[in-house]
Amino acid sequence: ILVIDCANGVEEQTEKLMEVCRMRKTPVIIFVNKMDRDGKESFDLLDELEQSLKIKVRPLTWPIGMGDFFQGVYNIYDKSLNLFSANKTKIEEDVHAIDDIQNKELDEMIGEEPAEELREELEMIEGVYDVFNRDEYLAGEIAPVFFGSAVNNFGVKELLDTFCEVSPSPRGRTTDLRSIEPQEDKFSGFVFKIHANLDPKHRDRIAFLRVVSGRFERNKFYQHIRLEKKMKFPNPTSFMAQDKSIIDYAYPGDVIGLYDTGNFKIGDTLTEGEKMMFKGIPSFSPEIFQELENLDPMKSKQLDKGIRQLIDEGVAQLFIQQPGNRKIVGTVGQLQFEVINYRLTHEYGAKCQFVAKNYFKACWITTDNEEQLESFMKAKYNLLARDKDDNLVFLAETPFLLQMAEQDYPDLTFHKTSEFMLDK
Repeated sequence: ILVIDCANGVEEQTEKLMEVCRMRKTPVIIFVNKMDRDGKESFDLLDELEQSLKIKVRPLTWPIGMGDFFQGVYNIYDKSLNLFSANKTKIEEDVHAIDDIQNKELDEMIGEEPAEELREELEMIEGVYDVFNRDEYLAGEIAPVFFGSAVNNFGVKELLDTFCEVSPSPRGRTTDLRSIEPQEDKFSGFVFKIHANLDPKHRDRIAFLRVVSGRFERNKFYQHIRLEKKMKFPNPTSFMAQDKSIIDYAYPGDVIGLYDTGNFKIGDTLTEGEKMMFKGIPSFSPEIFQELENLDPMKSKQLDKGIRQLIDEGVAQLFIQQPGNRKIVGTVGQLQFEVINYRLTHEYGAKCQFVAKNYFKACWITTDNEEQLESFMKAKYNLLARDKDDNLVFLAETPFLLQMAEQDYPDLTFHKTSEFMLDK
């Protein structure tokens, strides 16, 4: 589910997320949020969604007004009207069935002028946008769009009801050997997220695993493919907001938390013994680069442990430059540096600062031409680094320098994401 701010429209992070969904052919539902505040016109937002996210859209609810004039949403999918009431504390049933949009009851509820405008806009929607087709949605070719105000729990129920009706069942996934289907008897799953210090009092580290096939059982031994060792988990945990509980079983599509002592990385695979690796989650080239500087030499170990832990979680990307083992941290937004600084200070007791670096793009390099690679490394040694997995990365300072490098070294491939590593 992609959440779009009605005032800001499609942001860069959303485009990157959509790119991942497109690569994985993951169905997408879009929720346009904060309709109780002033923002872009609804039709302009739909055009922006199609152009920026490169996907067909189909509104399944439609807002009546915006900002101070926001009265609610009309549910196109099941022909009902939900009138807006601010400061709701829960999702409530406050829906009026209106099978015929020409019904004068609509005028009485929202006023003649808004009702007539709604009728005209719905007519335009039916004429411009394709009818929603579940098969197209499951194929990732069309995205249903909903409007509302999440902070007021308004418009959310329509999304959730539709999600339950049209969302896909657990899907299979591709490994380096074959495709795994959820109905297979043997258990398999992969780690897609890691979070340390979820409970600051216990300094725990939890790896979140998605079950792909079979049944996961508590206290049963499973094979950790990358480490080539068997492991069992006495306290597999299920999370619901702030609540968590120990579970005995998990099935395809379930997400479980496994307490970890440093054995897991994002993308790791667990199976009942079959040696295969699921394709992981790609890393995109960051937009902002800053060098991490240690302000307390006595806390060097804590700083190194902390930054590598945060990198393992996927908070940011780390590039090591020589000489000097300099740490360049890359993110897609400035706020992430503030988060990193805060967590390094409060969770690891490390004092640091970030110094801005003038890089345009980080590109992973692959080639079969070792001679050309060696020549490139000699010419660009001051712009080269290694990522956390020791892959070679070129830190291009400008688009022009990147373009020239691609022209001067045609046998080198400059990857904008680390997706290429998943096929190794």
